[in-house]
Amino acid sequence: MSAASTPRSATRDQGPKLSRPHTVEGKVREKASTPSPARTTPLPGPRRATEGGSASTAIAGWPIALFFAVMHERSSVSELVSSLRGELNRYSAGEKLPSSRALVERFRVSPVTVSRAVSQLVSEGLVVTRPGSGAFRAETAGAAPAPGDTSWQEVSLSGGGGPEVVPRTVDASGVLVTLAAPPPGVIEFNGGYLHPGLQPERAMAAALARAGRRPGAWGRPPTDGLGELRAWFAREIGGTLTGSDVLITAGGQSALATALRALAPPGAPVLVESPTYPGMLAAARATGLRPVPVPVDADGVRPDLLEAAFRATGARVFVCQPLFQNPTGVVLAADRRARIVRAAREAGAFVVEDDFARRLVHADAGPLPEPLAAHDPDGVVVHVRSLTKITSPSLRVGALSARGPVLERLRAIQVVDSFFVPRPVQEAALELVGSPSWERHLRTVAAELGGRRTAMTAAVRTTLPELALPHVPSGGGSIWLRLPGPVAGEPALVAAALRAGVAVAPGRPYHCAEPPAAHVRLSFAAVSGAAEIAEGVRRLRAALDELPAPGDSLRG
Repeated sequence: MSAASTPRSATRDQGPKLSRPHTVEGKVREKASTPSPARTTPLPGPRRATEGGSASTAIAGWPIALFFAVMHERSSVSELVSSLRGELNRYSAGEKLPSSRALVERFRVSPVTVSRAVSQLVSEGLVVTRPGSGAFRAETAGAAPAPGDTSWQEVSLSGGGGPEVVPRTVDASGVLVTLAAPPPGVIEFNGGYLHPGLQPERAMAAALARAGRRPGAWGRPPTDGLGELRAWFAREIGGTLTGSDVLITAGGQSALATALRALAPPGAPVLVESPTYPGMLAAARATGLRPVPVPVDADGVRPDLLEAAFRATGARVFVCQPLFQNPTGVVLAADRRARIVRAAREAGAFVVEDDFARRLVHADAGPLPEPLAAHDPDGVVVHVRSLTKITSPSLRVGALSARGPVLERLRAIQVVDSFFVPRPVQEAALELVGSPSWERHLRTVAAELGGRRTAMTAAVRTTLPELALPHVPSGGGSIWLRLPGPVAGEPALVAAALRAGVAVAPGRPYHCAEPPAAHVRLSFAAVSGAAEIAEGVRRLRAALDELPAPGDSLRG
């Protein structure tokens, strides 16, 4: 039975009843009930460009108003935590703090805001709570012990056993660029996930609530994953794949790491697109593999160079993103697809197909090519996909699919590494993709991403004409820009952009060897909309103007 047709519990989420919405001095109180008619007046309180557009935009619908209320509440919690943290020195260790009621009255916030702020201080070890008594300043920790001598670890971590040992250093800098939250006020052009305004937060919350009430939801799941969820992924991939060919993983990154460990021994070469996703390069190097670049052009990876790379290296693995490749956004041409799989088959190699962006398609993209795995009876293709990119960074549910003996090796490595993906998360994923809101969410994201891409490309062409945009993608969440100067100028622009208030991703981490030119990647998925895109590009213009004159720098 499909996930979409599986009967779901009709029980509604019986949370606490909510009070009428009210405000205090411009701050939105939570626990606002959803009124039946659409809200036609602007939500009280300040508006920020990063929370849904310009301050002049009228907020007409309650869902948008609720989003503003949630974002405002998060800000209130952060501000209260900061205030309380600064006042703790007034209290001695073990002294009782003011009551929640006193804090509500003093700071003009809601009881829930106070509760969340105190919980944050407890998690930091600054406050302890005693049921029925209140909150107290934590006992002062003793003086930190003098640091020991950890220099011996450099020798241990470098490996041993002879000159053939593969270095075990792990460079996660390319991944952290897209995971690290920028400082407050900085526009996030370096993000790798959907902006919170595009994430289906209400649908996910409802799905998680329903999942938690399912019989056996908190029990141990099958190590391969829930049968319904495996079957759903198999239908999504298409072809003759079935649920028995699928393993549920903790997101796409975990699936890639498992595949690389399963398919090649430490020290072996692995062919990769150039440029390519830095997270995959980091996973390959952490496994002890040696990434070998195969150039990508406007039609995807070049088959002639791939065939030559197989012959020259003896590699047994090729990792690619045939659809909306990261970072270029290109799609592997139809006349190259069969040739890529055939080249790997003749070399006795696997193709790891990272189909990360299929659900990030734009509304104007047209029909999409099927995955390589859908037409692969010989088990050449190991397919990776995930729900994370199209939902939330924290819904880490993905899938690995394969045919033949390799599936058993993939299964064994995953079990050793993580046992299984937590059952409540899998149940929530099933509830989400089987709900009526799922298709609506996909349509909304497709329209929004297409509009934001158009806004960003237009702004770049108008405001940053010296940056080359060789390809306008019809899927994914970013564009790939070539800088006019040498590669050495790339870090200078990235640093200047951050000073100007916009974070961009440098191009260097996307190459496993020397890059042919300087690039930056700009994300339009991680920002709030067209207004923030325009402001971010304006700041990037200011950063570019800050650099030395042509002939001396990036623009030379």
